[in-house]
Amino acid sequence: MKRKLLSVLLLTAAMAGAIALGCRAAHAVDGSASAAGTPGETSSMKIRIKLDNETLTATLADNATSRDFVSLLPLTLTLKNYASTEKISYLARKLSTEGAPAGCDPDPGDITYYAPWGNLAIFYKDFGYSDGLIKLGKVDGDAGALNTSGELKATIELIK
Repeated sequence: MKRKLLSVLLLTAAMAGAIALGCRAAHAVDGSASAAGTPGETSSMKIRIKLDNETLTATLADNATSRDFVSLLPLTLTLKNYASTEKISYLARKLSTEGAPAGCDPDPGDITYYAPWGNLAIFYKDFGYSDGLIKLGKVDGDAGALNTSGELKATIELIK
């Protein structure tokens, strides 16, 4: 009886630890982890997006795809309108999708990577869930400057 009780307690502790790790991993993927220095949590990365007439800042999530994206910076891209919802641009190479969720439901201001096509997508309007879409981060504040009918030249760089 004692042995069975010990087995149940050990199994319960293992499950609780796995749940806690899963929640911590989810926070890192969606960019909500707090500043570095707290044990088990990571810092966020900041980028600057210089457009024709405006400069935006954004906070990237700490995930493999975002880190791989940062390894390409600085970048100068032409952002093209897609579906009157997002600005897209193809990257020089495909990014890592290690540990990425199957997809996401982007909100205005979300910076994403569409793995099937290998393109960056920054949403300026709400959109539904898409398989293969990986959230890289979010524009700090309003992303309205992206809501134009034409192309935008953008320079994206890491803020140090």
